[in-house]
Amino acid sequence: MQGRTASAVDAVNKTGGRGYDTSFFSPGRFMTSDKGTRRPRGAVRVVGIAGGGQLAQMMLPAAAELGLAVVVLDPDPQCSAAGEAQGVVVGEFQSAAALRELAGRCDVLTFEIERINAAALAELEAEGHVVRPSAATLATIQDKLEQKRFLARHDIPTSAFAAWESGTPLPRALPCVWKARRDGYDGRGVAILRDQADVAALPQAPALIEALVDIDYELAVLVARGHDGTLLHYPVVEIVMDDAAHVMDTVVAPAVAPAAVMARVRELATRVAEAFDYVGILALEFFVGRDGAVLVNEVSPRPHNSGHYTIEACATSQFEQHLRAVAGLPLGSTALRGAAVTFNVLGAPGARGRPCYLGFDRDDADVFVHCYDKPEVRPGRKMAHVTVLAGDRDAALARAAAIKPGIRVEGSNV
Repeated sequence: MQGRTASAVDAVNKTGGRGYDTSFFSPGRFMTSDKGTRRPRGAVRVVGIAGGGQLAQMMLPAAAELGLAVVVLDPDPQCSAAGEAQGVVVGEFQSAAALRELAGRCDVLTFEIERINAAALAELEAEGHVVRPSAATLATIQDKLEQKRFLARHDIPTSAFAAWESGTPLPRALPCVWKARRDGYDGRGVAILRDQADVAALPQAPALIEALVDIDYELAVLVARGHDGTLLHYPVVEIVMDDAAHVMDTVVAPAVAPAAVMARVRELATRVAEAFDYVGILALEFFVGRDGAVLVNEVSPRPHNSGHYTIEACATSQFEQHLRAVAGLPLGSTALRGAAVTFNVLGAPGARGRPCYLGFDRDDADVFVHCYDKPEVRPGRKMAHVTVLAGDRDAALARAAAIKPGIRVEGSNV
């Protein structure tokens, strides 16, 4: 992959042509996958993914098992998924031409990042291209204010909020939460406002202000929904945030919470998925307040960091399940095989340049290290995740705590 270049909308392919190795499409492989999923002729064979990051990368092994080829769109020809995808369209996420190129190379188009031109996807849908989840769903979720308004319209409990423009009075008293309406992820685009100095330091961007919730703990759940309306829940998990970086640090499966709270999480997740008429994996994050209230914090229309544990710990990973849903295949079991803890590995403070992986060479039977193959490290950038399996929660937590300090990513700083 080193030194490979391409202009926008050019394909970086293994064999040329439509952007995939045609030997991949043997009739037998596509009629019955390794897991025994049978499909009629004319079913989805090529999935296009807008975004070639680690989420697309982690879909590729599942795609191979299901007999699906994958073409990704990404501005970086050396993106995480480029090495194993059957084709890469090099182009910007906002480029209508690049998205049209991707749509022309696949049977169904999905995405692994929200920063996609939803209007261009809507045009492709109108022309008959299949986009799952829908362009309308993406347009609503990628704008945090519209996402909150959608939840409110459907009587889904969430924290109090209001639109806000820089330079105007805050719609609520301090302390409160500022969120950029768009392009906020992995700790970007969110800030806790405690005084006027915090307000003065905010970037000039369309935003919303949310009430600061008195959080007891945080939960998350994945919902898988097929095009036929079949809906399955994954286990509810506990999420532990890095409060300084505003990014998810650790996921613990299964969560421990009162039965009424767990049932409420599943109920709200179902209602959100049904309201969107969703197809694919939908990730929902929840606040549980000290008053016992369960509030939807944010919704993500794709596989999610909170679901990485499913690769090893569940009968069907979130990545395989997303592909099954968007390709029109039967959904797989979401059963949990055992307790799991997943933690993120971020670029170390001051780390820049070529990644130097420390502690990644492990042969523990219960520890699974997933490197994202990113060519450059930056402080706080997601570079990998680690999942630890054990017979129970406490053992998984203890094992993860023991190994976490020894696994990190430094940089060459050149």
